[in-house]
Amino acid sequence: MTVAGRADRVFITGASSGIGAALAREYAARGATLGLVARRGQVLAELVASLPHPERHRSYALDVCDHAALEAAAHDFMARAGGADIVIASAGISHGTLTDRPEDLAVFEAVFATNVNATVATFAPFITPMKAWGGMRRLVAIGSVAGIRGMRGAGAYCASKAAVHAYSESLRLELKGSGIRVVTIAPGYIDTPMTRHNRFPMPFLMPAERFAAAAVRAIARGDSYRVLPWQMGVAAGLLRALPNVLFDLLFARAPTKPRKEAA
Repeated sequence: MTVAGRADRVFITGASSGIGAALAREYAARGATLGLVARRGQVLAELVASLPHPERHRSYALDVCDHAALEAAAHDFMARAGGADIVIASAGISHGTLTDRPEDLAVFEAVFATNVNATVATFAPFITPMKAWGGMRRLVAIGSVAGIRGMRGAGAYCASKAAVHAYSESLRLELKGSGIRVVTIAPGYIDTPMTRHNRFPMPFLMPAERFAAAAVRAIARGDSYRVLPWQMGVAAGLLRALPNVLFDLLFARAPTKPRKEAA
């Protein structure tokens, strides 16, 4: 997608690895100007240096839970790039959690802070300027098929991604007619450092590069909701349709996510 023949200006959080980094590479290959956010400044700098035309891109080493720093980065990118066309909230964390473990309450809070609250904080600085600019603009939330049904031992992650889906739907309605399209991308199993910690089979595992190419196409179309890969979308739809009694029988003993090690 381009605006008036000009390459996109794209702001991506969680850009130093995994899905965020794959999206950065895909957009850079298409000639976009990027604003990239991640905590690991050195890794982020190395990514920027590896992209075509690294001089075009801006990197911001910060924690997305620092909303003031995130807002400052957003305004700096808009000022330097002359605006923004696509904003992708890709920062996310995943840990197994058990509600009966008191130490896991802090993990729940951290997962929601990164996966949900930071998504809101990522979009907020861009909405008013985007409305004023007009044209084709996109706010993109990275959800997950994990947000479609809750899985044992993954309460924090599943609930946070369900919240991202519902928040994005609400925002889509709020912005209808504004020229800003809200796109929700729900990845299935994508080959990233996050999924490599999983101790269970991952059907339809998709390379991050293929995911990024498909996601960019969905974003350009302005799809309201897209599960990738498509096979996982079919599987997720079937899971959603299962009666609770059958779902519980099938998944009550499913393997769990690894819990975060105590500090």
